[in-house]
Amino acid sequence: MPRINAETLAEHRAQQRRAILDAARELLADDTAGAPSLSEVGRRTGLARTSLYQYFTSREDLLDAVIADVFPLWSSRIHAAMDAVETPGDRVLAYARSHLELVAEGENAVVRGLVTHARDRVASAGQEMHEQLAGPLLEALGGSPELAEFVQSIVYTASRMVEEGRPLDEVNHHVERLLGPFGANL
Repeated sequence: MPRINAETLAEHRAQQRRAILDAARELLADDTAGAPSLSEVGRRTGLARTSLYQYFTSREDLLDAVIADVFPLWSSRIHAAMDAVETPGDRVLAYARSHLELVAEGENAVVRGLVTHARDRVASAGQEMHEQLAGPLLEALGGSPELAEFVQSIVYTASRMVEEGRPLDEVNHHVERLLGPFGANL
């Protein structure tokens, strides 16, 4: 019988599930690894593959759970950052900064791994997340999809710089130099 390291069985199961999801996320973020298998996730968590089936019925089920774990994080972090400031310019900067923080934390690598190994599964969830994030950005930009596209291109380029190893503070400084004056004109 496995040892339960929590107050209740429900807490233990929640801890185990979290450990499984974290191991799958690590594998997805590692672009040298293949698609995460239940066997590999089991090795990383110290659980037998058969034990993993108590939490996820298949690799696809696990990937669906990772998608459900990742995308709300992006949405909630970006919304919280944008809601914490008042002016449209500050909201645009908060949008960019929070994206870059998530990239620096490795979340973009997890999403890229999901796209690589579960493209069809990611498509609808990714579109939904994009729409959730586009609304507040468009609102801050006075409803201009053209301006949103410009901001997105800056965020994309800055994200790539962070992923290539440039310090987050340095990249944020560049983004602020570009978007700061722009935000003053909103």
